[in-house]
Amino acid sequence: MDEVATKIIDILKKHMKEPRDDINLSTALTDLKIESLDLAMIVFDIEDTFGIEIPYNANEDVGDFKTVGSVVDKVKGLMAAGPAAAKA
Repeated sequence: MDEVATKIIDILKKHMKEPRDDINLSTALTDLKIESLDLAMIVFDIEDTFGIEIPYNANEDVGDFKTVGSVVDKVKGLMAAGPAAAKA
């Protein structure tokens, strides 16, 4: 696993009520039983850690965030696009 994936997994573990040691890129986010308030904190933490802004509309973007790997891919894409693209 690369540094981005490791940091995202660490962020997830920090905000989970019951942290798990078996989280990997194929782990479904629904399996992590993250509450909505914790999810908001996770998004803020990821944005701060990587200097990005995650455009998120719960009604439209749920499909983009099915697994830990999909979150990692989205973050990497936003990082590659740069700060201006992340806010668009």
